[in-house]
Amino acid sequence: MKQRKIPMRKCVVTNEMFPKKELVRIVRNPEGEVEIDPSGKKNGRGAYVSLDPDVVQKAWDKHVLDRHLDVKISDEFYSELKAYVAHQKARKELFENEQ
Repeated sequence: MKQRKIPMRKCVVTNEMFPKKELVRIVRNPEGEVEIDPSGKKNGRGAYVSLDPDVVQKAWDKHVLDRHLDVKISDEFYSELKAYVAHQKARKELFENEQ
């Protein structure tokens, strides 16, 4: 059976390449609203961040996503993103331990 190609994306904070499933996509839609895109298919300008709360904190401190998406992002969004990433990382670790 043919091996499937794994899509790779770059984390905008660390500039490291990861498989797409190991990152979370943040999207700025055409109306200028910024939101988390769990499906990775929403319309708009996207930026990827790795599933690590420390990386999200670094993005928050340096306002990396503000520059990549050309929009002012609120602290509430960054705290929501940090909570989402912590939850997803815990889920991933839980499911890896079960196998």
